[in-house]
Amino acid sequence: MPLTDKEFIRYSRQILLPEVGEAGQQTFADAKVVIIGIGGLGHLVAQYLAAAGIGHLTLVDGDTVEVSNLPRQLLFDDSDLGLYKALVAKTKLRRAYKQTGVSAVTEHLNHNNAESVLNSAEIDLLLDCSDNFATRHFINQLAIKQQIGLVSASAAHFQGQLLSIDQHVSPQSGCYHCLFPADMRVNQSCQTVGVLGPMVGTLASMQALMALQLIMGNKALIGKLYRFDGNQFSWREARLPRNPECKICRQQQVAPDPFTEKHYV
Repeated sequence: MPLTDKEFIRYSRQILLPEVGEAGQQTFADAKVVIIGIGGLGHLVAQYLAAAGIGHLTLVDGDTVEVSNLPRQLLFDDSDLGLYKALVAKTKLRRAYKQTGVSAVTEHLNHNNAESVLNSAEIDLLLDCSDNFATRHFINQLAIKQQIGLVSASAAHFQGQLLSIDQHVSPQSGCYHCLFPADMRVNQSCQTVGVLGPMVGTLASMQALMALQLIMGNKALIGKLYRFDGNQFSWREARLPRNPECKICRQQQVAPDPFTEKHYV
């Protein structure tokens, strides 16, 4: 369906971009995106994508809103304490951005629900907004197995990272396991070293921007790792080559469910 006059006015600043145009805006309207984790990263990514006119968002998070979330999860307030983040976000996003369909899954991604949530025939992009090493590996393996494009972001202390994975489009690029093998010891998270809200917001806005670029067909971003230093305000970029010995890329096996309870920033 062509854009309506109302939609054309709403998204006029995006449509003015030669890289977007009316055709690109229609591509946004047809896109379906799954966001895993509706915390510091995910709630803001969801808001950016809904505001941009993405056709449908699926929000996956089994956590409820806690008072310690409020300094950096700006979509929530005190009246939301104890409620499921995914449901609260769904309600508020649908109210603000009626052009975008939003559905919520109020449980963590696991083997029991992965097939229904990550149906590759119905998903254009998967966004990993979790803050748990095991969860990231689980999502990475599912994306590789089902050949879904993945954008993963994380932030802790004053360090952040962002990478895109799609070996169906770029077979020579690596996956999350190529970069961080599952047997690595990872001690830092925002629960252990802290984080400022704007630090998380920086990575969330970049993740949303990368998602929109990929939906528009920008393949140059795939297989690259970006690191952000919030103290020095500097970005570093590196290629993410595929490890021929990677157990995930080679065998496409799915790991056991992550067992930790706290999953998201």
